[in-house]
Amino acid sequence: MTSATLARSRPSAFSGLLRRLSSQETLLLLALVLLFAVVGAINPRFLAERNLETIFLGNAYIAIAAIGMSLVIISGNIDVAVGSLIGVLATLSGSIAVAGWPVWASWLVPILAGMAATSFMGFLTAYLNIPSIVVTLGMLSILKGGLISVTAGAWISNLPEGYGLAQMELLGVPVPIWAMLALTAAAALWMRYTALGRSIYAVGGNPEAARLSGIPRRRTIMLVFLIHGLFVGIAAVLFATQLSVIQSTVPPGLELTIITAAVVGGVSILGGTGTVVGSTLAAILLAAIGSSLIFINVSPYWIRAVQGVLILVTVLADLWRRRRHRAVR
Repeated sequence: MTSATLARSRPSAFSGLLRRLSSQETLLLLALVLLFAVVGAINPRFLAERNLETIFLGNAYIAIAAIGMSLVIISGNIDVAVGSLIGVLATLSGSIAVAGWPVWASWLVPILAGMAATSFMGFLTAYLNIPSIVVTLGMLSILKGGLISVTAGAWISNLPEGYGLAQMELLGVPVPIWAMLALTAAAALWMRYTALGRSIYAVGGNPEAARLSGIPRRRTIMLVFLIHGLFVGIAAVLFATQLSVIQSTVPPGLELTIITAAVVGGVSILGGTGTVVGSTLAAILLAAIGSSLIFINVSPYWIRAVQGVLILVTVLADLWRRRRHRAVR
């Protein structure tokens, strides 16, 4: 290799390393390590096994829902009804279980119902050209109002033995953590190495260029919402089975937490960029921040303010990167 070639390769290798170190995933991982180190030094109980289990196990379903949300936002859309849908599907799961259906049916039916619901929203968005924010806002009201009208917020108890999927362990590790890791890895590889995964980026980044390239925009968006429903259904089942009772209500602020995890994870709110690995790390970071506030004697209600600040900072950083990229070109 000549000296000229070495001179060209070194800056390129250095630039690639710098990009990886400054990626959203790396920054989130460093933020997690720093948070655990600082809060653990202030209050060692923060690093207790029980609290760490609460952070990871209790929020795995949020990370899984954020994977599907990331796909939707990357495609240039959004779903603000996701929290209400999880509440409805969790209630459906518990109701089926206490009605005497097989346990596997109480897990499977909510997943299929979630895919059907998001497919309907995807159809309205893709084929009737109704903005996804309008479609999902309408669905949010329907789901939330319908759930309260039908159930009056009643608790579902006397769940059958073997129903608590989220309470089970595999090789000593809780099932929700296995599900979070496996689904994150599978979605990341699928987005990177499949034609449909790359099409989602193309449709969200530049719809006109995607159309000229022969990518079917409507079918791609429809499939994105369908896959999103799969993740929402799995998240709902894990949410429903983590305790011995289920309250028939919509978890407050759940949709904001899921959207925040996707956006803070590096998914551009304008579409076209982002990874599901970042959204999973961001979901864990948000859970860790909420827990840390308690251990340093700060009101946990500040977590909403923190979420708002993180969204604003992330969106501003994304806009700055896009403008800088256009200026370089």
